[in-house]
Amino acid sequence: MRTIILIGIGGLTGAILRYTISGWAQNSYPRFPLGTLTVNIIGSLLLGLIMYLSEYSANISTDQRIFLTIGMLGAFTTMSTFSYETFKLFEQKEFYMLLLNIVGNNLLCFTGIYLGKLIALRISGVST
Repeated sequence: MRTIILIGIGGLTGAILRYTISGWAQNSYPRFPLGTLTVNIIGSLLLGLIMYLSEYSANISTDQRIFLTIGMLGAFTTMSTFSYETFKLFEQKEFYMLLLNIVGNNLLCFTGIYLGKLIALRISGVST
């Protein structure tokens, strides 16, 4: 139960931060999704920092790592997790898997958005 509470509080914090930071960044340049890019970059930086600090030193407890990574950064951005996992493949010299991960995530998620739109259009009865 403790872990669930840590994740929940972290998620609440991350969602509020995403809303605030993304909105602030988006207002500065509305023609490009700068808000999303901003939180994805910040989230990736923070996840890399936290995960590698916890790997290289004992200064981050398991509870702190769960709160910050799964909870806060999980709600802040999932791009950070994607980036970390892709970088780990790079470190392990798993270049085929790295490429598959990048192409798969981008292409399949883009396709998922498109299919979601088609389903929504069909459900709502709107024609294209």
